[in-house]
Amino acid sequence: MISTINNYFLLTKPRVLTLLIFTSFGGAFLAKQGVPSLLECLGLFIGGYCASGAAATLNMYFETDIDRDMGRTKNRPIADGSISHKKALGFSIALSIISFISLFFLNNFLAAILAFSGGFFYVVIYTLYLKKRTIQNIVIGGAAGAFPPLVGYAAINNNLTLESIYLFLIIFFWTPPHFWALAIMIKDDYAKVNIPMLPVVKGVKNASMQILLYSILLVFITILIVTISPSLGWIYVISSIILGIILIIKAFYLFKIQDRTSAVSIYKYSLIYLFLLIGFIMIDSSINFLEI
Repeated sequence: MISTINNYFLLTKPRVLTLLIFTSFGGAFLAKQGVPSLLECLGLFIGGYCASGAAATLNMYFETDIDRDMGRTKNRPIADGSISHKKALGFSIALSIISFISLFFLNNFLAAILAFSGGFFYVVIYTLYLKKRTIQNIVIGGAAGAFPPLVGYAAINNNLTLESIYLFLIIFFWTPPHFWALAIMIKDDYAKVNIPMLPVVKGVKNASMQILLYSILLVFITILIVTISPSLGWIYVISSIILGIILIIKAFYLFKIQDRTSAVSIYKYSLIYLFLLIGFIMIDSSINFLEI
């Protein structure tokens, strides 16, 4: 019984899911200009968890053959036979329904629609269409991962503003450096299953240069958001600059060295970078709220 529950839990890609939910709360705190209510947070957590989990499950459902051939994914529940395709499909449908109901009743219709749209984009646009067709797969497909802060923002304000669009852009431009670093680490796996990731098609040097360029653009956008956000002040500005400088240094080092160790370093740091950046958005918004 415990093993079965754990397998269903693994279907939701818990590591990725944790980051997605956290970024959604960044959007919620920014929209609230403070701390959201317990009910608002509950709806966002349940809705976000289920929406992201449903999309992750469908990703495994459609990519079982690929997962079986890649070292990083061969032990996923559908790929190793722990959960059947039929059960996985039913699980994803149930999660989608729970997500929509939760966000609709505890937050609002816009948040529910955005959560569904993010999952649709990830499964249909990225997984089924882009991933095997273009080296820009993760750039365009990365938009799916940028939906959670929009969901969080809409869950509080029931609308989207320029402020929320900046959050979307931060995640959008963070995704290529993060994912291309991973692609460099496991490029042989991607080559084996004929997925045209940038390091496979254009080489590590080109991918490293793109990581550096996207990192510079990302840092610029993270600083620019303060020009239109009334909730963010010096705590966020200083933190985003320090975090961004470290990211650029690591990206430059990868470009110069072009080895797996440097790729691992920037991949791991990119996770820490986003957690801290969103965390400082939440802290700065909360401090301003308490001062008011």
